[in-house]
Amino acid sequence: MRVFIGWDPREAAAFRVCEASLRKHASAPIDVQRLDLTDLRARGIYTRAHEVREGRLWDVISEQPMSTDFAISRFLVPHLCGYKGWALYCDCDFLWRDDVAKLFALARMEYAVMVVKHKYITSETKMDAQINVRYRRKNWSSLMLFNCGHDFNSRLKPVMVNTWHRRDLHGFTWLHDWHIGELPFEWNWLALEPRAVHFTQGTPDVAGYENAAYADEYRSYL
Repeated sequence: MRVFIGWDPREAAAFRVCEASLRKHASAPIDVQRLDLTDLRARGIYTRAHEVREGRLWDVISEQPMSTDFAISRFLVPHLCGYKGWALYCDCDFLWRDDVAKLFALARMEYAVMVVKHKYITSETKMDAQINVRYRRKNWSSLMLFNCGHDFNSRLKPVMVNTWHRRDLHGFTWLHDWHIGELPFEWNWLALEPRAVHFTQGTPDVAGYENAAYADEYRSYL
């Protein structure tokens, strides 16, 4: 099972918790890879222009702030897998509480990608006072089970990832609606008893979020 986790040096602790909790519950071998922009740029795969403006990472193409280094790089997963097989992407601020093999077992070949289809209004800011940009299908892309070999995912070339507006990537506009399958909400928890907890506002090691739900469990991994 191939699992790609977003990487940002500011969230190194969160990444370690995410990987450790994944491995603890996995009933089959998993290949965990981090989406490290330094590596992707060195390989010539990720060339998207970023700047730092007033202390914030800024996406020049979209003219919007990026709260994490992996805001866009997640869409390279099908390419990194050679457009073959299935692969899971998740943000680094997840705490896994169940076997990821159960998630892979939900894969259906008719879909290009499967996600938890959240419907909610985001807050204005999140961790470290980062601006929380609003766009269509917000948070769907925080956990994606990619059918990398699907015909429509073959469109998701690096040139697209490096040039499209972020709202079009996060809005899955390279797909028809019927290509997007739905995963149960407990795999990207907001309200129900979770199989995987997504600390989208801030992980419990970030000031102000020390008492978030499941914080003690998070710290036990940390």
